[in-house]
Amino acid sequence: MSAYTVSKPELMPGQNDIEFRAFIQNFLAFSARVAQCRAGFGSRIGLSGVAYTTLISIAHLEGDEGVGVSQLAEHLHLSGAFVTIEVNKLVTEGLVAKRRHERDRRRVLLSLTDEGRRRLVGLRPVLAPVNDALFGCLSAEEFRVLAGLMARLVPCGDDATALLETLAEPGTSEGPAAG
Repeated sequence: MSAYTVSKPELMPGQNDIEFRAFIQNFLAFSARVAQCRAGFGSRIGLSGVAYTTLISIAHLEGDEGVGVSQLAEHLHLSGAFVTIEVNKLVTEGLVAKRRHERDRRRVLLSLTDEGRRRLVGLRPVLAPVNDALFGCLSAEEFRVLAGLMARLVPCGDDATALLETLAEPGTSEGPAAG
């Protein structure tokens, strides 16, 4: 392949895309490990990785009142429709309870059931050690920098996927892979 995979000078420190391509491959490899850990956490409590992430996010966001679907979707960077489907599965499993907001009857609030809490408590022995190992090579400052960069990269990813949709050839559903 003779054409570069990027054109921004900031992404081509050696006036080529070699470092960028290596970064993408490392990023994909690490992302796969994160996904594998998420799936493993879910599997330990009888859920898919996405369902586990939804459940633990509700636990972190619910507070005393519960959490709305739109707030949960925003936190997860997923569509409200997708989150609603996942939440309904968790409700069916008896892990999440839905109730109407007292002041705004159009809103639904989500909270964990006792069974949902019990399952998450069962993960405590593995969560911290696995997450510590996953990011074990980072100092506190490196972690803060990485966390900030990831927060900045999510909207860039949204922009890139929207651009890919507009640039996709008619009749194809896939574009070239990153890197």
